[in-house]
Amino acid sequence: MKIGNIDIEKPLLLAPMEDVTDLPFRVICKRMGADMVYTEFVNSDGLVRGSKKTRQKMSFWEEERPLGIQIYGGEISSMEGAAQLAESFNPDLIDINCGCWVKDVAMRGAGAGLLRDLPKMEKIASTVVSAVRLPVTLKTRLGWDPKSIRIVDVARMCEQAGIRALTVHCRTRDQGHKGSVDYTWIPKIKQAVSIPVIVNGDIVTPQDVKKVFDETGADGVMIGRGAVVNPWIFRQAKHFLATGELLPEPGIEERVALLREHLHLSVDFKGERAGVIELRKHYSGFLRGLPRVSKIRMELMQFTEAQPILDHLTKFLSLYSPGSPAPSMDEAEHVAA
Repeated sequence: MKIGNIDIEKPLLLAPMEDVTDLPFRVICKRMGADMVYTEFVNSDGLVRGSKKTRQKMSFWEEERPLGIQIYGGEISSMEGAAQLAESFNPDLIDINCGCWVKDVAMRGAGAGLLRDLPKMEKIASTVVSAVRLPVTLKTRLGWDPKSIRIVDVARMCEQAGIRALTVHCRTRDQGHKGSVDYTWIPKIKQAVSIPVIVNGDIVTPQDVKKVFDETGADGVMIGRGAVVNPWIFRQAKHFLATGELLPEPGIEERVALLREHLHLSVDFKGERAGVIELRKHYSGFLRGLPRVSKIRMELMQFTEAQPILDHLTKFLSLYSPGSPAPSMDEAEHVAA
């Protein structure tokens, strides 16, 4: 897949997700093998108004490259200004969000709402392309609903507007994250355009990754919620693509080590209290499959400082020795005692 100076064969990309793909999580996924990462989607109106919090979403580290800053909005002038501000942060590309399905975004004519106004989507795309020197890509859905799927026309329109790659979440807007994905549209899109086409939607296992590549001919695979529940998916999928073999699930030592690493990154980037609180959404992914995981997670949720979390994890880990079985439920219950 080639986009500007980016040239990666069968890349695995971390999807932009609001309140999830902040800098600490992106770094974790990058270290686990993600070929490319994206910021949370950045509100164009907030950006041009000078919102400090909005600008912070565009901060990144060099080790995250290649990285895309994703912007969204329904006003052409704001999107133009936001693209120029995003470019000043020197990412590798600018991505336009035309796929967010949530009501507060889509019903205001932004995100997937642009699928109901294709001339406006085209104008936003061409305006952003003209406003920056960086490559511009776009992420969207199949259509607003099953009766209005025009994704092949949208793909052609985007290519003509200068978009350098298209990511398609293979559901309609009205599905949200529910219902079946429909990957059968991807080969049709590939036949219609020459730009790279990236697939997104319900890709949660290494087998899913291989199936999508094999059955659709996609240029890349973008993983969203699958990375939240399993940050190791990028490493696992690459190994499966290369060998046809599944890696074993990460052990308790590796799970705790990566959680600690994420905790330190979060605290360093956001400060202790905010870093600890915002890490809470990731406990399930790191600790899934462990005995009494719900109880452990609830105990960790009580803390607002880093050291008690580290101490708690050390106590839990001390119940293990290399190669030993998981602690019994009774043992796990007494970790916090």
